[in-house]
Amino acid sequence: MSFTTSDLSVLAYANNFTLWHYTSIDTAAAIEGAGYFNNAVDMLRVNDLLIINVDTDGTPATAFYIVTGNDGSAVTVTAYS
Repeated sequence: MSFTTSDLSVLAYANNFTLWHYTSIDTAAAIEGAGYFNNAVDMLRVNDLLIINVDTDGTPATAFYIVTGNDGSAVTVTAYS
C-alpha cells in the first residue's frame, strides 16, 4: 500500500512542533522505507513526532517515529528508540 493523507491527523501543535497520529495497514518496514511520507512533505517537519498504528489488518502494533529529514521533496522518518 502507500501513504494515505486522510489517515494522518494532528494530535497537538505548539512552538513549531507537531505531534501526529497515523494509522496504516502497511508494515513498519514499509513505513520506514524511503519515500513513504513524501506526499506529506508540506506538512511534516524535522523533529515532529508520529505515533503510528502499523499493520492494522495483520499483526497490529504501535510505534513512535521522528521526522529526521525533509528537504522539500523527500521526508525521512526514523523509529524512536
